[in-house]
Amino acid sequence: MKGRKNMSIDFSKYIASYPDFPEPGVLFRDISPMLENGEVYRAATDQIVQFAKDRNVEMIVGPEARCFIVGCPVAYKLGVGFSPARKKNKLPGETIEESYGLEYGKSSLYLRTNAVKPGQRVLVTDDLLATGGTIDATIRLVEKLGGIVVGTAFLIELTELKGREKVKDYDFFTLLKY
Repeated sequence: MKGRKNMSIDFSKYIASYPDFPEPGVLFRDISPMLENGEVYRAATDQIVQFAKDRNVEMIVGPEARCFIVGCPVAYKLGVGFSPARKKNKLPGETIEESYGLEYGKSSLYLRTNAVKPGQRVLVTDDLLATGGTIDATIRLVEKLGGIVVGTAFLIELTELKGREKVKDYDFFTLLKY
């Protein structure tokens, strides 16, 4: 069996940038090129796995459907559970709710009541940190259930949108900042 090469990867080469999408003056960052290259994607998630191992993470939780991009492979590599915080009616069973603000109003995320055990060490993760609203709501859901958020991790942080202000009290990892 061949060993993996220990390669130094410039992850920024694997991020697509779309100017003026979805409207003029907005620069959209997309991780699709990273996902298309299995070695690069593995190397990126391995860094989050190491961050999680260093914090003795027992559970991964993330907001919305995008959290699966990071949450599932990290949870699998760690051998721990993964649970998404999703919109109403997207989860079976009994759930709890947490609201968060949007530029156009309010929305809510839901988490199954049995997703996190009291005292369980949780990493909250997503592919992208933007305004931080969904991450903040996810953290509050985990804490409502008695979980201990030991860190937050992202592939990309859009610094101008100030999402880090929402996670400032938590240990933090991001692969790339824009």
